[in-house]
Amino acid sequence: MKAVSGLSPTRTVFDNGAVFIGKQTRTTPAVAISLAMRAGSICDPPDNIGATWLLSRVIDRGTLRRSAGEIADELDRRGISVAITVTRHVMSLTCTCLSEDFDAVLSLLGEMVMQPSLPADEIALRKGEVITAIRQDEDNPAVRATEALMALLYPDGHPYGRRTKGSREAVESLTRDRLLRLHSERFAPCELSTVVVGDVDMSRASDLAAGVFGRWSAPRPAAIALSSPAAATSRRRVIIPMMNKAQADIAYGFTTIRRRDPDFEPLRLMNNILGQYALGGRLGDSIRERQGMAYYVSSSVDPNVVEGPLVIRAGVSRANVDRAVASIDEELTRLADQGVSEKELDDSRTYLIGSMPRALETNASIATFLQTSQFFELGLDYDLRLPGLLRAVTLDQVNLIARRLIDPARAALAIAGPYGEA
Repeated sequence: MKAVSGLSPTRTVFDNGAVFIGKQTRTTPAVAISLAMRAGSICDPPDNIGATWLLSRVIDRGTLRRSAGEIADELDRRGISVAITVTRHVMSLTCTCLSEDFDAVLSLLGEMVMQPSLPADEIALRKGEVITAIRQDEDNPAVRATEALMALLYPDGHPYGRRTKGSREAVESLTRDRLLRLHSERFAPCELSTVVVGDVDMSRASDLAAGVFGRWSAPRPAAIALSSPAAATSRRRVIIPMMNKAQADIAYGFTTIRRRDPDFEPLRLMNNILGQYALGGRLGDSIRERQGMAYYVSSSVDPNVVEGPLVIRAGVSRANVDRAVASIDEELTRLADQGVSEKELDDSRTYLIGSMPRALETNASIATFLQTSQFFELGLDYDLRLPGLLRAVTLDQVNLIARRLIDPARAALAIAGPYGEA
């Protein structure tokens, strides 16, 4: 095992490729467990979009040893709920349990990941729930706008541009055999990272993880080709009329950079200045505070394995859609042409560095941070290096990344709600 200062996690790679990362804390007699399988929505077969999402809804509904009812009783008896999430690249199972329950809970989570039984009746039940969720998404202007934006930014079936839940028709067509095959094709020890944070001896936790996962044998999944999105050469816009809604939702964005790009920290600071700092950065100050046009407005960036998106989202009344879009254009043009000020950079840097301790206050938040560091290979000492990385960012670097990525003439824009073409 290797230990470093700061969070000082330990990391072990088992012979089968499974990774264990542990961080002992003594604040409470509890343990956060996070299992991350590199089997996210990019693994959906082209003809079965949404398969990974449905698999995530049934993976905890029975194993080769236990029924769904037995699993539910075991978790209820210990006062535990397991959160299962799917991103583009990862399916995660996370929970927090008492230290005294750690052994039993980790073993149970291991069964879910390695040996799900996927009962037919549970699949039928969860299909209905997923289809209901899809219908709700289809009636939600914010979701419709964001999904449409991603399809503009990542066209031609690119995995980043596909709907994570799939379509009603695709979900209906999924069979138990197809889900079992997806599991066997994509779940393997070399794709798993287990993070344990809490009041448990990490040598013992590592030994237990080795007992649960170390003997698991499955072939390495085939690599999934993931191309960079084509560079935009023009402005693109799509309108989704939903005339029965009270407000319109705007999703506006660009593709940016990869997470491992050395310009990640300048981009992060630029985005904080644009749409996050204080009451929503420049966008919030202009569009919501001074002009009073938006119910909400913010920006986010998600650099990933390939070039991820910068997304600006706003909710406005029907009458203010065009003015809000024009204001976004104006703020972005000013950002690209004039850059940010030294004070904005210093304030944003101070905020991000100062927020780190709060972001690592709980066992669960530490586990999430360590999983992200593992996935992007940022190093066990990333928490120590991060403040220095932010302090090293110069004004020229932030302004250069703004000029490189921000151009309203090449933006993608989706509007959903009570709005139509003039």
